[in-house]
Amino acid sequence: MKVIFLKDVKGKGKKGDVKEVPTGYAQNFLIKNGYAKEANKGSISALEGQKKAQEKHEAEILEEANKMKEFLEKEETVVEIKAKAGADSRLFGAIPSKQIAEGLEKQYKVKLDKRKIELAQPIRSLGYTKAPVKLHSEVTAVIKVHVVEE
Repeated sequence: MKVIFLKDVKGKGKKGDVKEVPTGYAQNFLIKNGYAKEANKGSISALEGQKKAQEKHEAEILEEANKMKEFLEKEETVVEIKAKAGADSRLFGAIPSKQIAEGLEKQYKVKLDKRKIELAQPIRSLGYTKAPVKLHSEVTAVIKVHVVEE
């Protein structure tokens, strides 16, 4: 019996797969527990429609990430953060990704999750620093951060 998996079933199939399984297994376990539904012409065409809609949605998200990358990597897009520093231009404390995200929102009205900013270590000195930002699994931008003395 051909079924369309509605949920992942370990060892049998992933959500959206169309597979041939034994009739008893399909009727008594998969369909009964809501893991799959019988594959007929109507359900297969509905599945294809859902896949096309999902692909379109993912393409829109990728396009949005590319637009955000263009904005963040413009020459004039520099996040300026004020901090207290000592005589040798070392900061008292450090500037974490949270503070960079807040500065970006205040200056450019761009909301960015702090977890997307991938700093290896917090910024600990004055001057310009480049911080990588993972906007999408395929898109990574670089923000310029300028730390000035308060």
